[in-house]
Amino acid sequence: MSKEHCIIVGGSHAAAQLAASLRQGGWQGDISIVGDEPLPPYHRPPLSKAYLAGEKHTDQLLIRQATFYENAGIDLVMGTRVTGIDRESRSIALHNGGTIPYTHLALATGAKVRKLSIPGVELEGVFYLRDLNDVDRIRTHVGRDKSVAIIGGGYIGLETAASLRKLGMNVTVLEALPRVLQRVTAPEVSAFYARVHREEGVDIITDAAVAALQGTSSVEAVELADGTLIEADLVIIGVGVIPATELAEAAGLEVDNGIIVDEFARTSDPAIVAAGDCTNHYNPIYDVRLRLESVQNATDQAKTAAGTLCGRLEAYRALPWFWSDQYDLKLQIAGLSRGFDQVVLRGDSESGRSFAAFYFREGRLLAVDAVNRPREFMIVRRALTEGRSADPAQLIDETVDIQHAFPAQ
Repeated sequence: MSKEHCIIVGGSHAAAQLAASLRQGGWQGDISIVGDEPLPPYHRPPLSKAYLAGEKHTDQLLIRQATFYENAGIDLVMGTRVTGIDRESRSIALHNGGTIPYTHLALATGAKVRKLSIPGVELEGVFYLRDLNDVDRIRTHVGRDKSVAIIGGGYIGLETAASLRKLGMNVTVLEALPRVLQRVTAPEVSAFYARVHREEGVDIITDAAVAALQGTSSVEAVELADGTLIEADLVIIGVGVIPATELAEAAGLEVDNGIIVDEFARTSDPAIVAAGDCTNHYNPIYDVRLRLESVQNATDQAKTAAGTLCGRLEAYRALPWFWSDQYDLKLQIAGLSRGFDQVVLRGDSESGRSFAAFYFREGRLLAVDAVNRPREFMIVRRALTEGRSADPAQLIDETVDIQHAFPAQ
């Protein structure tokens, strides 16, 4: 092959950033993005929020307009599913029987929804929420005063609940664990979100094990393990995602809860990099291997992968951060709270709608959940990136300027 050709598999945030960063980094060869959805890469966070609520249109979701790719000489091969990778011949196989050769391959395959195996999931009116097509189909079933049951009280479930409640639907959230957001936040933050959703008219049922979905042709009710029936014109399942690693596994790449990559986003094949939700990578800030589902990780890791392909090895060490919009609440999270042994609050989480929760382990600050507190988020994000901690007592005291709670190194 006379000219280098980088194929990026997936139509994700990571794919869009990787392609752009390759060109910005001086890549002179061909670039192709091969994605199984018909649209160019688009923003996914608004799907459960502004797009579901009808506040954004499809063209407003695009990460970059089609003209950008055209002007940058990036070939969009959309609506095309990759069925295999031949590492020996360095080519990918497509669902239509075609093949495309590559010199370098980038996997940005993202994640796919975790499916429920219960009776009735095949009924009309039962949906998962992951891509644009899912939301377009959900919107045809939305209507004021209709009832929706949302299975799963994580961020996607609660964001969807907020959007549909704003559209006038009767919303019930069914969470199998004792509290919403249990896997990702402290009890105080869970209690806050449960309170706000109930204030907005959402019915939240915890310890709710779903046994079956009932209906003749269309869903009519959710049956819980204790026999309780929750009437529903629409059911949305949001019980997490799993990394889309099938292509990597079939090609013999190292996979363990994601495609294993090193600090330069390289897989076990030197000709293949990977970035985004599909990867399992090392984070030096927390000294742990992990897999992240976030736009931040997809974007920053894609930049690292592009640098690697352009011959500039710069280790990936970004601080994870996330966000969630629900009603008038802007939650911004900096860092990883997993393994915390202490949480302290700044502000009132029991009555107001603005506070920050700081997570510590053995006296070291790990993360912050900042609800309508952008200053706390920005300051803590910077401090964690720089390896600085704070005195919990000063963080609690709102008479102390949050900036002064973080002494300079």
